[in-house]
Amino acid sequence: MDPILLGKGTTDDIPVTLLPKFGNRHGLVAGATGTGKTVTLMTLAEGFSRLGVPVFLADVKGDVAGLAVAGDGNEKVLQRARDIGIADYAPGASPVVFWDLYGKLGHPVRTTVSEMGPTLLSRILELNDTQAGVLDIVFKLADDRGLLLLDLEDLRALLGLVADERKDISTSYGLVSTQSVGAIQRALLRLEQEGGEMFFGEPALELQELMRTHLDGRGIVNILAADQLILKPRLYSSFLLWLLSELFETLPEVGDLDKPKLVFVFDEAHLLFDDAPPALKQRIEQVVRLIRSKGVGVYFCSQFPDDVPDNILGQLGNRVQHALRAFTPRDQKAVKTAAQTFVPNPKLDVADAISRLGTGEALVSTLQDKGVPSPVQQTLISPPRCRMGAINESERAQVRAGSPVGAKYDTRIDRESAAEMLAKRTDAAMQTANAPAAKTEKDDPDAGGFGQAVKDAVFGTKRRQGMIETMAKQTTRTIGTKLGNQIVRGILGSIFGGRR
Repeated sequence: MDPILLGKGTTDDIPVTLLPKFGNRHGLVAGATGTGKTVTLMTLAEGFSRLGVPVFLADVKGDVAGLAVAGDGNEKVLQRARDIGIADYAPGASPVVFWDLYGKLGHPVRTTVSEMGPTLLSRILELNDTQAGVLDIVFKLADDRGLLLLDLEDLRALLGLVADERKDISTSYGLVSTQSVGAIQRALLRLEQEGGEMFFGEPALELQELMRTHLDGRGIVNILAADQLILKPRLYSSFLLWLLSELFETLPEVGDLDKPKLVFVFDEAHLLFDDAPPALKQRIEQVVRLIRSKGVGVYFCSQFPDDVPDNILGQLGNRVQHALRAFTPRDQKAVKTAAQTFVPNPKLDVADAISRLGTGEALVSTLQDKGVPSPVQQTLISPPRCRMGAINESERAQVRAGSPVGAKYDTRIDRESAAEMLAKRTDAAMQTANAPAAKTEKDDPDAGGFGQAVKDAVFGTKRRQGMIETMAKQTTRTIGTKLGNQIVRGILGSIFGGRR
């Protein structure tokens, strides 16, 4: 199987490639803004797609969508292809399916509240530990009572139930405070106002949809529109982490294959780890370490290599490092870190080269025979065959019209779940409470004793006043007393300068 051509090494004047059988050993694409990271991701996506490997990646700036349209083949691009030695270079589009959590720029991506789970949902809602504990109780209660949590309306209805039965639930499951319930409800309201409710519901995304191949054998490139989603960093990172976790839990073990079953690209990777609690970071590390055996390759993309924790960075076998500008101490540290992660090349001063790389150049090291990293090469990156830029609305609409999944996901389904089930129970209880008694005193003389006693106590008899009359007299006296007190306070207030 032919390797993916990443470019041509200027250090040793040799082709720099990525072997398909090591595509599941994960990778990192790093570099400062404007140095060519996106173009490198597009070259990788095209290469995997031509091998028949499906790809999933987020389009943070809107230009990755250019994969769906052929490039214009301008002279600058053609000259780059000749310099690298790409004999068969020709502009072309990749088979693309567009997705969007908001359902505007692609097919809606949905999951159910139950599938998301309390841990990731707590992160999306930005709950503290106490509030997250209450959310755990809510999910446990739903399981015990057989209530389906599909959308946010279901979760809100169950929170209302928890508030109503707080004392009993606190005894059985753990302390639940009204403050915590209120905080979760307010967080749900914020999420809805940001459009997050579109993400929860049915039909839920089936992971096999991301692993499709085109009729010509090329892998489908799944592009998530994330230019708006990235403005909600926790929702963005939690969604991608959920997707990665679902792949890990769903796909079977396959060991090392000739090529990956799926390549998953995580752009703006630092958002995954910012403010993540230790337990969540440990979960990410576990997924990244073990998902390789499921045939999935994970590629992180970020500005600095140290945006990725060391215990995960050490698992990324394929490295592409674009230029870093060492203007600040933070930048200088990042340059040093990046230089230390590469296999040395005696012909190259890595730390110096990182600062001098031009746009479209990178330091590259990939796994070669027997999984050994190759010495780092200063590389002229291959140009993608697609358009290196955004597409217009008509081009996007044309791609969506030919999508194989539109009919399945574009229409929302709302089946009976927790909200509807609890509403029915409430209605049934109210009808029972409002129903007339089965027997009255007239119908059943034996029931007259107790019923007449209650009536006499409430309304009184000829000899004795009832509760209603007593309460009316007491209320009259109280009002009179309060009115008198208010008049006195008013007079004293005018005497003592308005103090009350």
